[in-house]
Amino acid sequence: MSEVVPAEVKALVSVDGIKAAEKRLKDIIVRTPLIRSMNLSERYEANIYLKREDLQVVRSYKLRGAYNIMSSLTPEQLQNGVVCASAGNHAQGVAYSCHKMSIKGHIFMPITTPNQKIKQVQLFGREHVEVVLVGDTFDDCYYEALKFSDLHQTAFIHPFDNPQGIEGQGTVGLEILQDIKEPVDLLILPVGGGGLAAGVSTFFKELSPTTKVVGVEPEGAPSMKKSLEAGHKVVLDHIDKFVDGAAVKAVGDLTFEICREKLDDMLTIPEGKICTTILQLYNEEAIVAEPAGALSISALDFFKEEIKGKTVVCVVSGGNNDITRTEEIKERSLLYEGLKHYFIVNFPQRAGALKQFVNDVLSPTDDITHFTYTKKNSREKGPALVGIELKNRNDFQGLLDRMEQYGFNCEYINNRPEFYHFII
Repeated sequence: MSEVVPAEVKALVSVDGIKAAEKRLKDIIVRTPLIRSMNLSERYEANIYLKREDLQVVRSYKLRGAYNIMSSLTPEQLQNGVVCASAGNHAQGVAYSCHKMSIKGHIFMPITTPNQKIKQVQLFGREHVEVVLVGDTFDDCYYEALKFSDLHQTAFIHPFDNPQGIEGQGTVGLEILQDIKEPVDLLILPVGGGGLAAGVSTFFKELSPTTKVVGVEPEGAPSMKKSLEAGHKVVLDHIDKFVDGAAVKAVGDLTFEICREKLDDMLTIPEGKICTTILQLYNEEAIVAEPAGALSISALDFFKEEIKGKTVVCVVSGGNNDITRTEEIKERSLLYEGLKHYFIVNFPQRAGALKQFVNDVLSPTDDITHFTYTKKNSREKGPALVGIELKNRNDFQGLLDRMEQYGFNCEYINNRPEFYHFII
């Protein structure tokens, strides 16, 4: 259970602090655009605006908080440099700040961090940073970074649970309200550790109190939702690391207390739905969003009726996606949309069995995308792992009916992750 955050500590995050952060950041960050999406607005019959933090100089909002923290520290606090832990985006913000301030930085990142993010950290920090890869998750490298900070007396730059960091992230909300010409009915914010949500909701709840502010996080890492439901900070045992920019086992003490007070609702979004949104953003909007960056737009389907005729702002929090993840993104999307199905099919070990399966069981629009089979001479039937992609999700029942009609016994394994996780 987390410690209760005193009221005077929560008060350290304020609208005045966010305004001061804006002045501190104005020559460092890009003032990212607030763009009305024609495609999304037409699809949802609403005015959908995107706050494009993927266009930030380090391709995520994290620079705002990192620089605001570091520029608030004294020379004495910075004399031994800084250290941080991050799955990627905060690391890039700290690295860029180290370069701008000529400060030595030690950047702890999980071993599982995409290479693209590691290279970007080195690019932004140049000779001022050293990258240390340790642990499988953010939480693993976080504790190693804290040990390093204690041992070497370096300033620890927290990725989300720091008042100045939260106020830096809160400048996203300040820019939204300065740039939009109409009242915002709904604001959707991605949530990982909670720094962005805490900062932006603080600003909105004072200056736009009628706006409904909703946080969204991945279904496989619902640390804020579980905490809000329990009434105290919850530490998750296991998380799905796919949405790496928002997959943490525990939110911050301070961010939890602020979000509990300021957020109107908290949703979780299936990872497959997020993947569908990533592909749609690329194909329809020419936006390269990372999984965490697509979270807020993924939530729009859950507000279809509520937002008709309303004004909605979604924060696209980052665009640091690794192209090597594209196939997994497509696979997860197809599975979620009901267009990709895997079976273990028992084929009669006779000539023509596969031909009959292709001709009679599959429809003209069905496509075999995976097939693994080894003949067993001592058996009448041999199992094959078969992946089938449909053109329409409603074609699924017809496929099952034809398998039964022609005597192809099968086991459906989409709902058996212990099997299909070997494929995706």
